[in-house]
Amino acid sequence: MKRNRGTEDATINLTPMIDVVFLLVIFFMVSSKMDSNDSGVQVNVASADMQSLARTPDQRIVEVRSDGSLLLDGTPMSSDQLTETLKQQRSVYPGLQVSVRGDSDSSLHHVVKVMRQIELAGVQKMGVSERR
Repeated sequence: MKRNRGTEDATINLTPMIDVVFLLVIFFMVSSKMDSNDSGVQVNVASADMQSLARTPDQRIVEVRSDGSLLLDGTPMSSDQLTETLKQQRSVYPGLQVSVRGDSDSSLHHVVKVMRQIELAGVQKMGVSERR
């Protein structure tokens, strides 16, 4: 014997989904509402006199060539220019470190002279490294 089930129409109840959509629409409308008085508010932003935000590198490299010429991070300069440049950079960044590199053919005299110039610039952290 066959049972005859009643045919029921399968329907989806859309009421809860519509309620959620309406709540979301109301939420976004309320949160994006701007009062016309708010758009004309004057704001005075504090300003400060500052030096450049770009800092010098923490470590500078001075290369001493065999003929006594100097390179500061690849830029050729005289010993007086080196001293002045390092003084200026040390005033901006007191923790400036300088590494001295010498050619294998350069004399110790040239390297010591450069180290003295760096010391005159007021740099406290100085080291000697090999040329790569």
